[in-house]
Amino acid sequence: MNPSQKILTKLGLKDPEPIQASATDNHNSRRSFLKRSALGGIALGGISALLPIEDIIAQTTQKVSRYSNPSDLKITDMRFCVVQNVGRTPIIRIDTNQGIYGLGEVRDGADERYALMLKSRILNQNPCNVEMLFKMIRQFGGHARQGGGVCAVEMALWDLCGKAYNVPVWQLLGGRYRDKVRIYADTPEAATFDEFKAKIKHRLEEQGMTWLKMDISIGEVKEQEGALVNSKFWGSNLAQWRGGYMDYANIKHPFTAIQITEKGLDGMAQIVHDVRSVVGYEVPIASDHYGHFDLNNAIRWGRKVEPYRLAWLEDMVPWEFTDQFKKMSDALETPVLTGEDIYLLNGFKPLIDAGAVDIVHPDLATAGGILETKRIGDYAEEKGVAMAMHFAGTPVSFMANVHCAAATQNFLALEHHSLDNPWWETLVKTTDGRKLFEKGYANVPLTTPGLGIELVEETIKQHLSPTNKTYFAPTPEWNDVRSHDRLWS
Repeated sequence: MNPSQKILTKLGLKDPEPIQASATDNHNSRRSFLKRSALGGIALGGISALLPIEDIIAQTTQKVSRYSNPSDLKITDMRFCVVQNVGRTPIIRIDTNQGIYGLGEVRDGADERYALMLKSRILNQNPCNVEMLFKMIRQFGGHARQGGGVCAVEMALWDLCGKAYNVPVWQLLGGRYRDKVRIYADTPEAATFDEFKAKIKHRLEEQGMTWLKMDISIGEVKEQEGALVNSKFWGSNLAQWRGGYMDYANIKHPFTAIQITEKGLDGMAQIVHDVRSVVGYEVPIASDHYGHFDLNNAIRWGRKVEPYRLAWLEDMVPWEFTDQFKKMSDALETPVLTGEDIYLLNGFKPLIDAGAVDIVHPDLATAGGILETKRIGDYAEEKGVAMAMHFAGTPVSFMANVHCAAATQNFLALEHHSLDNPWWETLVKTTDGRKLFEKGYANVPLTTPGLGIELVEETIKQHLSPTNKTYFAPTPEWNDVRSHDRLWS
């Protein structure tokens, strides 16, 4: 008999019998979970000496939220659906023997199989052992989209752990520094300058954004005679994301032999001037997606736009060229930034230790998940480096980012790629009833457990990928371990 039961016996009361919840009953999973008794009902042992007898009786007879013993939780399944968001974005659900589940997200544009292959490694494990499970599976992640599976599982484990202990995820990370998380967003493209100004006004005045970002590429001046050198060799469109292995899209910046003339630099800088003239100087403007050209041209470009005091110059060269980032950082006054494709803290350390970046920019769905991204931020903070966060996914990953940002002191702003998507926010409902974000800031869930969201099944089903319409179907084919995974002998 535990202390709770002894006290209840003296009062002539007894615990209710625990209600067994089906692991597959996800429609009422949270309700079933709360019906199940916590440590034998209400844990009175630690508070009986501090409360009057009337309060103890009141607590045993009122409708309180009761949750299961976390040590009894076991993972029973992993399922998925693919939402047509930013191309395609898989959402995973990790189920347990107590009916509660956790939500995670494979990074936008990645394959759900990056997560599904991890199912066999975590089945029958306790999801509350988040760090141990992360160390078991992190070897199966990698840079860019290859980190998506590990990160999705890690997000879902924290969601489950928060629900098990009835606290928000940020509380499990050590507490929060802020109640709202600042958002940054791209400045929208427009056919005319007047239309552009109207869209900027919408961003600032109606959506309440306080931080913007713009894409400014050599593609903007490619039609100007004498703006670029050697660009036509690579084709007419200079596409940065589509192409074969030896096409422009997949040739790293130092190897294209493209140069920008003064005319080209002036043409690109004029666009920055026009944006700044509309936005003013109170709102930070970050920049990204310049095209593939070498370090020397990157420095020339950075110096050209220094009068406009941009918030940062993003991914001027591929992230793994630490020495080149160091040269850029030394040569320019504008902060340089990278990180959205880097997996784990170890990938960031060379850049941070060398003083090669002014700001780190992890994508939580690549970097290793919630705790690893916080560790990246904390390590950067010790070296005097700030952290912004890259994001382009569904509200599931968005809320994982919000919890991480709330718990990380040197955080600046979180990207939001779907401000103009009318159905994006309706994919989920918050468990505290507040909006996901409003007036340029995301709301941090202050009391609700886990990530603080539940999926809206009807809306999700309306926006499933046309190539995969399944909705959290069973995945028994991923149950069995077929390899020995230890990396050392």
